[in-house]
Amino acid sequence: MELINDFSYGLFFWQAFVLIVLIFLLRKFAWKPILDSLNKREQGIQEALESAENARKEMQSLQANNEQMMQEARAERDAMLKEAQDVKKKMIEEASDEAKEKADNIIAKAKESIENEKRSAKKEIRQDVAELSLQIAEKVVKEQLKDKKSNQKLVDNYLEEANFN
Repeated sequence: MELINDFSYGLFFWQAFVLIVLIFLLRKFAWKPILDSLNKREQGIQEALESAENARKEMQSLQANNEQMMQEARAERDAMLKEAQDVKKKMIEEASDEAKEKADNIIAKAKESIENEKRSAKKEIRQDVAELSLQIAEKVVKEQLKDKKSNQKLVDNYLEEANFN
C-alpha cells in the first residue's frame, strides 16, 4: 500500500513538474516573442499616428487644398489602423495556433511517458510480490519440516498407501 501511495505522490510530482516546465516554455518561447512584436508594432502605429497628426497640423497652416489633404490623411490613417489591426489579429491567431499545437504535442509526449512509467512500475510491483511470496512459502515449508516425528509419520503413511495401490 505504501508503494502505491509513493507511486501516486511521485506521479503527482512529475505531472506538476511537467506542467510547470510547459508553462515556462510557453512563456519563454511563445508569449514573450509575440508580445514583443506586438509592442513594436503598436509603437510603429503610434509613431504613424503622431506623424499623421503633424501632417494634419501642417495642412491646417496651409489654406490651399486644406480640406482635400485632410481627407486624404484621414483615409490613410484609417487604412493604416485597419491594416495594423488585421496584422495584429492574424499574428495573434497564428501564434495561438502554434502555441496550442506545441502544447498538445508536449502533453501527448508527457502522457506517453507517464504510461510507460506506469507499466514499468506495475511490472516491478509484480516482481516484488512474487519474490515476497516465494520467501514466505520457503519460511512456511521450513517451519513445517522442523518437526521430524510428524514428518516421519506422514512419510510412513504415504509409503503404506503406495504399497497398497
